[in-house]
Amino acid sequence: MSKTIETDVVIIGAGPCGLFAVFELGLLDLKCHLIDILDRPGGQCAELYPEKPIYDIPAYPEISGQDLTDKLMEQIKPFNPEFHFQQMAEKLERIDDDKWRLTTDIGTIFEAKCIVIAAGGGSFMPKKPPIPEIEDYEGTSVFYAVREMKKFEGKNILIVGGGDSALDWTLNLQPIANSLRLVHRRDNFRAAPDSVNKMRELVDTKKMNLTIGQVKKLIGSNGRLEAVEILNSKKQIEAIECDTLLPFFGLTMKLGPIADFGLNLDNNLIPVDTEKFETSSKGIFAIGDINYYPGKLKLILSGFHEAALMSRQAFRYCKPDAKLRFEYTTSSSSLQDKLGVND
Repeated sequence: MSKTIETDVVIIGAGPCGLFAVFELGLLDLKCHLIDILDRPGGQCAELYPEKPIYDIPAYPEISGQDLTDKLMEQIKPFNPEFHFQQMAEKLERIDDDKWRLTTDIGTIFEAKCIVIAAGGGSFMPKKPPIPEIEDYEGTSVFYAVREMKKFEGKNILIVGGGDSALDWTLNLQPIANSLRLVHRRDNFRAAPDSVNKMRELVDTKKMNLTIGQVKKLIGSNGRLEAVEILNSKKQIEAIECDTLLPFFGLTMKLGPIADFGLNLDNNLIPVDTEKFETSSKGIFAIGDINYYPGKLKLILSGFHEAALMSRQAFRYCKPDAKLRFEYTTSSSSLQDKLGVND
């Protein structure tokens, strides 16, 4: 059984609102762990539009999704939050009057007095390719995410896709794979140019293969993949041996297991009050796009405001015997010490 991680607050979602919540909670000396199904912080900003400019962040006339994520990560560095990427919050249960137990889909267990749901529109779920009977191979030969690289050592891997995830994992897995082939429907990639150049260099030096085409059929039995049939750019079917398929066809948003947390939902959104941004369950909060209240605006800056008010009620639950003091970072030496600005 997995070791239980005890902390003050567990934040579901490492997007901008979840990251800023770390800052507000950290100022109140509350320790945070964050869970995200993605393999990096930033949520929708970093995953769907990392280079797209955002124009309504205070003090930034223009900032990209990735730059905003980088700035938030820099801001929360003094509080040493712990991240648990490529995991989904799967089960939530109350274990006594003032504590919750949260379990992820890979068995990581947390116990905390407060849970903050900052999951945007929900969890990012992989888009599955339209390949017949692909479900028969999922979890044994077909994987939509790489959670432990060592599981792919010595494998004959076929990666499908042309975005950043496909190229990133091509470059990361090539050194440990027995063989690796990248398949994309066209010889034009949406990934970072540097990643594309590195991939082509590996192809040129025959350290991996590149096929322009589309996967049409999986060949194998009992969930064990033996080969795939590909319709190549010459409109010919060719069979390629492999034992592992990694399709990266992008992500879609779904509420996922959060829908089963026992919270009152309103059109797949979580109603909260506007004083504490607490849900219908004591100690569970929702901030950002996933919550609902009269007058709600789905803006990042609204989520920042919600995180600030949420943190004060979380403090009362986590430290019921301590006095909550309101201080300004501009004038409080104790807050400045926490931020390291006086070093």
